[in-house]
Amino acid sequence: MIQKEYVKLALKQSGGFATLNQLYTLTNTSNWGTKTPFASIRRILQTNDDFFKIVPGLWGLKDASQEIKQKLHFDSKDSTFNHTYYQGLIASIGKIRGFSTFIPSQDRNKVFLHTNLGAVASLERIYPFSYDSIVQKAKYSDCIWFNERKMPYAFYEVEHSTNIKNSINRFYELQDFRAKFFIVADKRRLNEFNKIISESIYNPIREFVKFADYESVAKQYEKESQKYEMGI
Repeated sequence: MIQKEYVKLALKQSGGFATLNQLYTLTNTSNWGTKTPFASIRRILQTNDDFFKIVPGLWGLKDASQEIKQKLHFDSKDSTFNHTYYQGLIASIGKIRGFSTFIPSQDRNKVFLHTNLGAVASLERIYPFSYDSIVQKAKYSDCIWFNERKMPYAFYEVEHSTNIKNSINRFYELQDFRAKFFIVADKRRLNEFNKIISESIYNPIREFVKFADYESVAKQYEKESQKYEMGI
């Protein structure tokens, strides 16, 4: 078989869609004669009409696109899939890095690739790390990473189409914790983020709140997954 056929076979084995990292594992590249098989897989995906990019880091078989979209509950007019997908990637990255990961109860049954978000997060309940009033505010964050002392290491809010300011206001309420705060969104919303975070009221938290675009999250997931599989 030519190289493209090996990638197609790997996607079929994965139900028609897979993350880049899953393709690196599933695609048989043993007889390709290249020292950079991952780069070859990316090139094949990007230059052949047999494949389509669903979202950053996730690819599917073009001739099964409708079936895949139904399976993933994907609708380009609906932000639900994008929100859930990046929640899942963020929780997965945290888990690989050794953090306990929390996703709010209202999101745990949402579809994430071949499973649901509840299966990706390692915690069913948020740790009672502070006063109840503070924990009640925190538990609606899209994803929280907790360190080995059961204290929050990082808070994440995925903002596909919702108001970024609401999430930054939640970060403001949590500013007394030595934690990192991330807004995750399409890179086209960076200017909107910068405009909001520059408001004087956010002076106390400005240096702690960062913007991460979708592409960077997908690449980080790919990088961390490869490290994990290589035992680094």
